[in-house]
Amino acid sequence: MEIEVICTGDEVLTGKIVNSNFSYIAQKLEDYGYSVKRGVTVGDDRDELLAAFRLAGERADAVIVNGGLGPTVDDLSQEVAAQAAGVGLSLHEDWLRRMERFFHQRGRTMPENNKKQAMLPQGAEMLDNPIGTACGFAVRIGRAIFYFTPGVPRELFRMLEEQILPRLLRASPNPGVIVMRRFHSFGLGESHVDQLLSGLEAMDQDGAIKLGFRAHYPQLETKLVCRAANEGQARAKLAPVADEIYRRIGNFILAEDDDTHESVVQSLLLERGETVSLVENLTGGLIAQRLSGLPGAEEVFVRGVVGLSPREIGVGLGLEPSEIDGAAPGELARMLAQAMRRASGSSYGLGVIGRLDGPPRGRAGHMTSAIYLALASENGVITRDASLTGHREWLGLGAAEMGLDLLRRHLKGLPVDEKIDFEKRDEKPAERAG
Repeated sequence: MEIEVICTGDEVLTGKIVNSNFSYIAQKLEDYGYSVKRGVTVGDDRDELLAAFRLAGERADAVIVNGGLGPTVDDLSQEVAAQAAGVGLSLHEDWLRRMERFFHQRGRTMPENNKKQAMLPQGAEMLDNPIGTACGFAVRIGRAIFYFTPGVPRELFRMLEEQILPRLLRASPNPGVIVMRRFHSFGLGESHVDQLLSGLEAMDQDGAIKLGFRAHYPQLETKLVCRAANEGQARAKLAPVADEIYRRIGNFILAEDDDTHESVVQSLLLERGETVSLVENLTGGLIAQRLSGLPGAEEVFVRGVVGLSPREIGVGLGLEPSEIDGAAPGELARMLAQAMRRASGSSYGLGVIGRLDGPPRGRAGHMTSAIYLALASENGVITRDASLTGHREWLGLGAAEMGLDLLRRHLKGLPVDEKIDFEKRDEKPAERAG
């Protein structure tokens, strides 16, 4: 199937906003076995939009158009789509009533110009948008079916998942369902995992299963996609392959599908009736930010202290300056984790301490950082250290992920000191905590 994506809007064309919607659409289609053949960006210009729609209608089977469904004068998608399809616009009464209820439920009166969002090309199929005022629609232009979507990312994401992908699957020469399982891991690079999972697709002799990867440091997403006649059949095919993935890289898998590292840690703490408090430097509080953003975080996350100076953090937690000044970095991480646990009354005190070695080097601004981790509980202190290399942001991301991973591994009874691919092997931290 020949698929094209057209993104609209002057703000996208001029680079004032980053076009993350296109990357999301292309990635989601790729997950389901479709490839985007072309991506086009067009400003808020009637003639340019009309030319883009007509050209795409001549060469594609399906076109996804993003943006231009708002209520203002520069939102042109409905009008230009109707012109390209050779039809007029007509009022979609059901959607108009939906919009009026949308505003009424929020104690507001719908502005008159929002009525424009219910004007669709004659004969178009409305695509539902349960979380916004811009409905999508599908209409034929030339040989292609065009799917028009709102520019608001969360509205686009839902419409693509619930409205467009099912229609593309039904229109496929090989109809059926596609089921995907995603495995999020930390500590192994893409090429390493590819090597470890070599031959995996051959486990399914029908060739219905496709293996893929998406790296987004510090995590790696491994994807299994299966097309089958129905969902039950697809999941049955995926099950033994998923089991084999766990057999080969299981300790490094931190979450599946829509779960995240922090949501898994939260669930494990909830199951055990335990809590955690944090001490962070170098990370800028990334671990606290990720945990505190979860629904129900107050059940497991007690307190977080963030600062650039471990000495100042330690004094604030009741440690004596003389103790801090004489401690090696690994021992300091241990002391801070224990002090945080005492001060907060948490089940665990997690300390993530980093030390940058020297100024940035080269054009990429690479630096080396010694990372010292400590997890204090009533049973003692677990420590882990490593040396990471990268630019400043990457070091913070890596340190935060290592801290969460230390806690996850401890809660699941996994080894906490397995080496990761991102560690710098030729430079070890000067001191290792015992």
